[in-house]
Amino acid sequence: MNADIIIIGGGIIGTSCAYFLAREGLKVVLLERNEIASGTSSAGEGNILVSDKLPGPELTLAQLGRSIWQDLANELPDDFEFDPKGGILVAETADDWQALISHTQKLQHAGVTAQLLNSDELYELEPYLARDLAGAALFPEDAQGYPPAACRALVKSAQQHGLIVLDHREVLAIKHTQHNAVSAVVTTQETISTPCVINAAGPWSKQVAILADCALPILPRKGHLLVTEPLPPRVYHKIAEIGYTTTVTQAENDLQVAAVVEGTKSGNILLGSSRQFVGFDASIEQRVVQAILQRAQRFFPLLAPPPAFHVRVGFRPYSPDHLPIIGEMPDVPGFYVNTGHEGAGFGLGPASAKLLSELILKRPSVMSIAPFHPARFQQG
Repeated sequence: MNADIIIIGGGIIGTSCAYFLAREGLKVVLLERNEIASGTSSAGEGNILVSDKLPGPELTLAQLGRSIWQDLANELPDDFEFDPKGGILVAETADDWQALISHTQKLQHAGVTAQLLNSDELYELEPYLARDLAGAALFPEDAQGYPPAACRALVKSAQQHGLIVLDHREVLAIKHTQHNAVSAVVTTQETISTPCVINAAGPWSKQVAILADCALPILPRKGHLLVTEPLPPRVYHKIAEIGYTTTVTQAENDLQVAAVVEGTKSGNILLGSSRQFVGFDASIEQRVVQAILQRAQRFFPLLAPPPAFHVRVGFRPYSPDHLPIIGEMPDVPGFYVNTGHEGAGFGLGPASAKLLSELILKRPSVMSIAPFHPARFQQG
């Protein structure tokens, strides 16, 4: 068997790559160890955010991603619960309020639509929020989708252009030519010849890179997500405390929890968020669950006592400089990576895939890929 391009990983990054490349008439094979969207994409909130970014290349990528998601909502064959509902960052204390003002102004100067809210404006938008908050800001460009449905819709569209999906395949080896270029991928069921491999394995991309004799500084960052039973609408935007924007970028080994509360089109309320470096330990930790509940109840008293809920545990692909890693690996021609998005993979996924597809096809890019290139970890 042969392919023009092999993509390893069937989450939002891999399926987005498949979507953009299959449309170009290339023979694309997507390999997935389990089933489509069964890894990180099965445990995320589906956030498409600009509000938690800082001015710089990641924000630019997020803005591109937001635009592409809007187009995909109109183009994909199946609904994936796209909801352009907007997000609200809230401040609990006076110090938080000053931090929120500064954060909002920085994003406004970078071209993000944002509005500081007074109490009347806030509680008109979110009447069930706690009444003693110091302030809030509205970010109407924030949106949400349902990752498993989005992955399946991207695959379905790509299959109409010839995409081949081989699931329940574990990659055992990546073969090279005598000049160290990629030549084939060996799975548990077949060997597929190819000149081009995309490593889109998320938290497991470091292990896949090792098969290609490469090093990637990716670590799994564990997160718990609480999903309530379907409820009457009570949360109308994505609500996050301003502290969430700092826990995303910090690298402490200790448990970090910041309140994130949002409803879904299906009626569930999603409660997060936690961040830990504990390897691939997927156990549910009650201390983390309780910490998430307590922060959520602080901002939404109606959640005490909590409704019935179940817990999802997943792993984010953490990059040391908090920027995705997108591009061709130095010294291994034909081996490309698209990983390191941490908790922003859903929002950034289609934009990252578009950038990588333009690189592979040698076309002009809509934005510079240089800040994300894997060579930056080999410099200095």
